[in-house]
Amino acid sequence: MSTLLLKNATLLITMDEKRRRIEQGGLLVRDNFIEMVGPSRELPQEADRVIDASGMVVLPGLVNTHHHLYQTLTRALPAVQDVELFDWLVTLYPIWAELTAEAIYVSAQIGLAELMLSGCTTANDHLYIYPNDVTLDAEIRAAQELGIRFHPCRGSMSLGKSKGGLPPDRVVQTEEEIMADCQRVVDTYHDPSPYSMCRIVIAPCSPFSVTEELMRQSAVWARQQGLTLHTHVAETLDEEEFCLRKVGLRPVEYMQELGWVGEDVWYAHAIYLNEEEIDLLAETGTGVAHCPASNMRLGSGIAPIREMLDRDVKVGLAVDGSASNDSSHMLAEARMAMLLQRVQKGAGALSAQEALEMATLGGAAVLGRDDIGSLSPGKAADFIAVNLDRLEYAGAGHDPLGALLFCRPVNVDLSVINGRVVVEKGHIAGLDLERAIARQNEISQEMLKRAAST
Repeated sequence: MSTLLLKNATLLITMDEKRRRIEQGGLLVRDNFIEMVGPSRELPQEADRVIDASGMVVLPGLVNTHHHLYQTLTRALPAVQDVELFDWLVTLYPIWAELTAEAIYVSAQIGLAELMLSGCTTANDHLYIYPNDVTLDAEIRAAQELGIRFHPCRGSMSLGKSKGGLPPDRVVQTEEEIMADCQRVVDTYHDPSPYSMCRIVIAPCSPFSVTEELMRQSAVWARQQGLTLHTHVAETLDEEEFCLRKVGLRPVEYMQELGWVGEDVWYAHAIYLNEEEIDLLAETGTGVAHCPASNMRLGSGIAPIREMLDRDVKVGLAVDGSASNDSSHMLAEARMAMLLQRVQKGAGALSAQEALEMATLGGAAVLGRDDIGSLSPGKAADFIAVNLDRLEYAGAGHDPLGALLFCRPVNVDLSVINGRVVVEKGHIAGLDLERAIARQNEISQEMLKRAAST
């Protein structure tokens, strides 16, 4: 059994039940879990590896609850810089139809690397488009190689334009194809055990791209398998209008009708909720992935996060796809969440502490995990550290926690996932990032050229 000792942190933010902040704090890791947490002087002084965290703030690894990693290939496209969701999607679908397995793998490397360097130790991804030779396997391989804890979604689209949906028919699949592949990836990759590094999520894309039959079938099947469920809900007024026109129900009402509420379900966005719908989420334990930057970028709106938190709705943070953000920086997303609520509700609407709780404990709860999200004995050894002696924090030494969000977001100096050091001195172990970036740029241009010629 290997041990790792981190000691002398200027501040260790535990996010434990007492929300302890320990000056000159440290922790002892045995294999892949935390064995002890406390002041450094009270911990053993020897271990197989010792990390001196002097001058650093240490906190639990951040949890990203919604992403589309493949979208790192289509960032900042001029044609979609100033349009709202439906027009944005209609423009991008033909480009995404050119995705390949290699494109999925490389874009996952890029997106996950960006997340890891920004403090993310557990990531969800929602892959819902499967053209050409694309499978979920490619991004799972990238996550395994990087060493990040991963909750990949076997997403899907089955409602093409010819049947009243938004996506073109060429990028949708039949219900039979979708469910067969769900079974395959669950059998191959899903690990429900404590400290698991990979858990599969079942995730039909949205009310405007999936049939009612697939939504119902997915929920029943996923629950038989003990899996969690994820989809986009109440993201825009266009979606609300679509649902009212199609089934005579608001999006959350429609989800309830389909059996898509419960502790095993979480929604991406959830912007347009009324009081009764917020209460429903609280009563049923349904979670929310809050995507502030994407919501602003697409002009979608401001989610009622303060109201959700006040009612004990499970809320985690998410960067969303990198074609609608257009980055994958978790500390930046926490900052955006804090500031966006203040725009609407005043300076006291959301504190730095609350925003970081959403990024850690909240994300863990949304993903259905009780083994991550805090630094306490028995939890997975997932933690990050940021050096405070830097230009961005000069003059902010009186509150290291506040500095993380009120000052300019930075990359982490250290990240440990499942007891393994994966980021050290700001670099990801074993990743040829320069090569990955070069190939990503080549694939992006190739996809655009192919899409333009079809």
